[in-house]
Amino acid sequence: MLQETDKKQSFGELINGQKPVLVDFFAEWCGPCKMMKPVLEELHQKMGDKVRIIKVDIDKSPAAAQAFDVQSVPTLLLIQEGKTLWRQPGAVPASYLQKIIELHTTNV
Repeated sequence: MLQETDKKQSFGELINGQKPVLVDFFAEWCGPCKMMKPVLEELHQKMGDKVRIIKVDIDKSPAAAQAFDVQSVPTLLLIQEGKTLWRQPGAVPASYLQKIIELHTTNV
């Protein structure tokens, strides 16, 4: 379901694929980041396999955070075929994320 790493595919392979990827840049010490976990689980239940949801710990993967210019956590990015379609810092509700994904992606 929600995963920090995918042993089958690298981060680069995931974000360059046709399936939209919602990336949650987070940190263990971040209060609002902890609030996003149930939100992302709810989103996964609503959308199933239409979108891949991954979490990236900025303390464990600083290069990824730097590559996407993540200045605060949580920061959410929607990426498809290597293009960032949407980004927003802060916690947001699942219904809002679902609308964003449906609005910005081609195969949802």
